Amino acid sequence: MPGQRDSIEDPRSEASKREDIVPRGDYRSSPPGKLTFFVLRSLEPVLQYSILAHGFGTSVLHRVGLRTLPSGLPAQTVGSVVKQNIWVTTLSRDPMTVDAAVAIAMLNAASNSLSTYAFVTSVSSASNEGDFPQPALLIGSTLYVAGLLTELVAEIQRARFKADPNNKGKVCTGGLWSLARHINYGGYMMWRAGYAMAGGGYGLGALVAAFWAWDFSQRAIPVLSEYCEKRYGAQWESYRQKTPYKLNPYVY
Repeated sequence: MPGQRDSIEDPRSEASKREDIVPRGDYRSSPPGKLTFFVLRSLEPVLQYSILAHGFGTSVLHRVGLRTLPSGLPAQTVGSVVKQNIWVTTLSRDPMTVDAAVAIAMLNAASNSLSTYAFVTSVSSASNEGDFPQPALLIGSTLYVAGLLTELVAEIQRARFKADPNNKGKVCTGGLWSLARHINYGGYMMWRAGYAMAGGGYGLGALVAAFWAWDFSQRAIPVLSEYCEKRYGAQWESYRQKTPYKLNPYVY
């Protein structure tokens, strides 16, 4: 595993560092932060199950005249939790502060809860009034699985590449990374949009996709690209030329 002696100084501007939740080039271990993330993410299926199976919080919806539907188990929440906990325990080399762990876990819980409440509310549900399952649920679930696998496989490929001492100081450009320079972000956006579509239909799916497309294109990708440009130099420029897409192949 990488340690403090493998760390390098982050060459980015202070403004970029502030915009990035991850301290790049710092490979010191951070057990408190990663443990906090693991525990909070592991608890989230309990929250989603409380909403789905026991109507937690739906009394507020009833007070404003919204009808809720019977529902089931939080399978998509469990899938996302398993994937993210695999990432934080075995794939990620970057440290994580306790504050960052809490913020990321809360963002995930809020996003998932929005989709869950949309699913159990009759006016917005992707499975309302008609044969079950409806197209939005099927399409959303397909996007969810495809996106989750894309993100996970890409991160496994990168972790294996970085674990090879012969690749020290090199950019991972093979496998899924040959399709887009930030293919893991593309996978994340896909499963996030699919999760939302499966819960709240096409409208919510499009809204969530638009949010993450904006965040990645305006914040996450620029600050990470600055790091890669300054750390890898000509190697990164060559990768940019060979792999022109940033987020999704043949799209952006």
